[in-house]
Amino acid sequence: MKVTIIGSGYVGLVTGACLAEQGNNVFCLDLDPKKIDILNSGGVPIYEPGLKEMIERNRAAGRLQFSTDIAESVAHGDIQFIAVGTPPDEDGSADLQYVVAAARNIGRHATSPKVIVDKSTVPVGTADKVSAAIKEELEKRGQPADLCSVVSNPEFLKEGAAVEDFMRPDRIVIGTENTPAGLRAKDQMRKLYAPFNRHHERTYYMDVKSAELTKYAANAMLATRISFMNELANLADLVGADIEAVRQGIGSDSRIGYGFLYSGTGYGGSCFPKDVSALSKTAREYGRDLKILDAVEAVNELQKYILVEKIEKRFGKDLKGMKFALWGLAFKPNTDDMREAPSRVIIQELVKRGASVVAHDPVAMPEAQHCLDLDFKANAEGLKKVSMVDSPMAALEGCDALVIVTEWKAFRSPDFDQVMQKLTRPIIFDGRNLYEPGAMQELGIEYYGIGRHN
Repeated sequence: MKVTIIGSGYVGLVTGACLAEQGNNVFCLDLDPKKIDILNSGGVPIYEPGLKEMIERNRAAGRLQFSTDIAESVAHGDIQFIAVGTPPDEDGSADLQYVVAAARNIGRHATSPKVIVDKSTVPVGTADKVSAAIKEELEKRGQPADLCSVVSNPEFLKEGAAVEDFMRPDRIVIGTENTPAGLRAKDQMRKLYAPFNRHHERTYYMDVKSAELTKYAANAMLATRISFMNELANLADLVGADIEAVRQGIGSDSRIGYGFLYSGTGYGGSCFPKDVSALSKTAREYGRDLKILDAVEAVNELQKYILVEKIEKRFGKDLKGMKFALWGLAFKPNTDDMREAPSRVIIQELVKRGASVVAHDPVAMPEAQHCLDLDFKANAEGLKKVSMVDSPMAALEGCDALVIVTEWKAFRSPDFDQVMQKLTRPIIFDGRNLYEPGAMQELGIEYYGIGRHN
């Protein structure tokens, strides 16, 4: 099938590459010429395991191409995926300007029937806006208003495992209208996703608004579980309980399960913070406050400071002259995504208290440097107190303590003899509970986890 992907960012690239892998002829559009130049020269502007190899394979086979040509992109695909960014607006709502602009471009150039797929994460009612924008542009050119049919097909990709998630999905959600055009679009989507349903049916068909809400509901539920466990972990610290034992005890209940029950320094990234905020904003537009989600957001923001609070409790509020090693900058492992990353808050707070920070991340250091340049834009002297090195052990040299923020596999089993030799004091503040407190005590390491008998 001929498919166009509008937006060659995280979702667009994964979607385009994976659909090409299934034999489709995919045209990826982006209006950023630098990004297209990178892709056409064999590079990939984001880090995602397996994605670069898949893009190379399908470009070589002639099934995947990248361009800035809007007219050519619309002419190419019978199915047009809109996978552009929906950044948070100042009031917390999703900014739909890029989605609507993509829709208008389709309406300005379409001359044959098209299925328009909202792949971007968008609030309920977006499909109506997309459809209205397309129809307006079609009518200006004397084209039939029903030439294009809009479908909602939200993505459920975990950063760091996105290719695997797309190729082996646990569910595919497709929302269509119960109209002749909507039924034709449903049939097209069924054919497109047929290779992913060979072993068993994974597709859930529903109306468009239900599909739009499903995406936000899923991310809001997962975010709620994270904030709930962080609340319990903080209580465990106070009462002397072990949050890991609690996690196992409640996770064994089949009604609860183990997923997303790990305590830590709070969630970040491109999805949870933005989607929870946007869902709350949508509810307020209908006169309803989602009080649980408001609490989820509040807990998450406070949790980003939890390691700083533990450091303060151990060393005092004045950290002048102290140096901290920091392992992990990205908001989660297997990605270079620094959006809403807890590390950014932790670094700024340590510097604010007079400390310096030496950081290492296996992948995210270039992106982290860009983000920290923005974070410290008004504090050039503070930025000088932050440095990055090429290995975890190099970060430890002469530091007063180690702070772990991201649970990269490379950090799970370090040479603790080296760790103790390089640190001036054998102290670890573990924001991801990578190590067992008892084992650390036996080694002579002063250990502070999240809800682990601190």
